[in-house]
Amino acid sequence: MHPLLHIVLAIGVVLGSTMFACAYLIWLERKLAAWVQDRIGPNRVGPFGLLQPLADGAKFLLKEDVVPSHVDKALYFLAPSISVFTTFIAFSAVPFGPSSGRPGEFQFVIAPQLDIGILFVFAAGSLAVYGVILGGWASNNKYSMLGALRSSAQIISYEIPLGMSLIGVILLTGSLNLEQVISHQASSGLLGWHFWYQPLACLIFFMSALAESNRLPFDLPECEQELVGGYHTEYSAMKFAMFFLAEYTHVITVSFLVAILFFGGWHFPWIAVAGSAYTGAAFVKVLVLLVKVFALILFIMLIRWTIPRYRYDQLMSLVWRGLIPLTLLNLVCVIFVKQFELPDAWLLLASVVLFGGATVVSAQAAKRRVSARVRRSASAGQAVG
Repeated sequence: MHPLLHIVLAIGVVLGSTMFACAYLIWLERKLAAWVQDRIGPNRVGPFGLLQPLADGAKFLLKEDVVPSHVDKALYFLAPSISVFTTFIAFSAVPFGPSSGRPGEFQFVIAPQLDIGILFVFAAGSLAVYGVILGGWASNNKYSMLGALRSSAQIISYEIPLGMSLIGVILLTGSLNLEQVISHQASSGLLGWHFWYQPLACLIFFMSALAESNRLPFDLPECEQELVGGYHTEYSAMKFAMFFLAEYTHVITVSFLVAILFFGGWHFPWIAVAGSAYTGAAFVKVLVLLVKVFALILFIMLIRWTIPRYRYDQLMSLVWRGLIPLTLLNLVCVIFVKQFELPDAWLLLASVVLFGGATVVSAQAAKRRVSARVRRSASAGQAVG
């Protein structure tokens, strides 16, 4: 297949499937929220409400596009475009199926065999914060500006543990190429998945990715109870839809990365292994990866209705006092194991010890804070008495 034709086909597949997936993931999240809250959810448009995404899309297209008179129009219109563009660019290096690199075969990735794939995804994805900041700044609205400031501090802070948590995976794999990361795990079998040796890094990466995607419990930039709508308070119609599309695309990208980096990508024992050559093997590998991604997206949706939103001071304290020290200690453990050529199983023990130690330290700190409050309350009561 001609490289240009491959790129056009891959872009078409990614754009079409992502737009379709975002529309029906919104429907799924509304249904899941209704199930958690003992409601019915969307059920009026089509059977089981399956045509609701089409109605929502038509509403966005036909809704009045209000542009406040006090906004900076150039930046105001540019912000949602940046958010969508950067999230789609980040996905271009993410494989959504097997990619052998052999000529003539379809490569299930827009940019195959990119040696700096992980760095490219992080570099492009981190630019999405500019859309949020420009949206808040250009809106000339205090609530929007506060949301933009929160987002800048939040995303910049959580990018540190997000990147550092992957250094252990890179050291285990010896490559920044996402296809090579999958191949390394596939060649080692089920027990070669990086999750078994880097569970703490997987947890830190997942938490940091939630903060990067502005998903609960880390959706402080748009926190409707405090900031009305945050950075997109002044946006309506298709411009608001573009912000929404960017957020859901980021969630899909994050789920792909977690599945690829820690859960073997398209690999699954017996049915999708490195040597699978039966008819339809490529389709099965794509399906395996999509099932893993779908399970992660469902988990992200359930978190939304399970864990309450953090306060902003708790959000920043978690990353600077918790996640960053843990990633540094985890990195030291990986370097120690690789330097002295110890079995990788030692990394699992190190992760368990680090997580247990962090839990004990956090519990002791919380106990001291509660004791201090009790003493202050008792002193105040005695003073009043």
